[in-house]
Amino acid sequence: MIFSEEKINNYMDLALDEAKKAGERKEVPIGCIIVDNQTGEVISVGSNEREETQNAIKHAEIIAIEAACAKVGSWRLEHTSLFVTLEPCPMCAGAIINSRIEEVIFGASDPKAGSVGSINNLLAETRYNHQPEVLSGIKEQEAGDLLRNFFREIRRKK
Repeated sequence: MIFSEEKINNYMDLALDEAKKAGERKEVPIGCIIVDNQTGEVISVGSNEREETQNAIKHAEIIAIEAACAKVGSWRLEHTSLFVTLEPCPMCAGAIINSRIEEVIFGASDPKAGSVGSINNLLAETRYNHQPEVLSGIKEQEAGDLLRNFFREIRRKK
């Protein structure tokens, strides 16, 4: 663990804020931030944009990774941590591996698409050239509640 428990909770609160913003835009409420491990600075944020853009790859993690790469001027995001409210899917797990993110911290597990322990664990696969550290279940209840309430409201309206 790179950060203290207090800092991890504070960073996850920022990811939850991004998730809430997504929900307000009628997007699935998933939020992500990327932090520079050496300075503690938040270098990028992201939240889902699939509905707005009608683009399947506009997940919170992909948006945050793209912004972080632009900010640091490199595709290598070594010495960074990614905080996301929901367990990454296979696409996002692949982007995490390819960008060399050092640590992944997530909130709620995703039994339908999670690829960091639920369905499989791409981030622990030793045949890839990079395996970030993983910490799960941070603010899991809050992250899960955001998602459950979002989908409950959609079902209610139908």
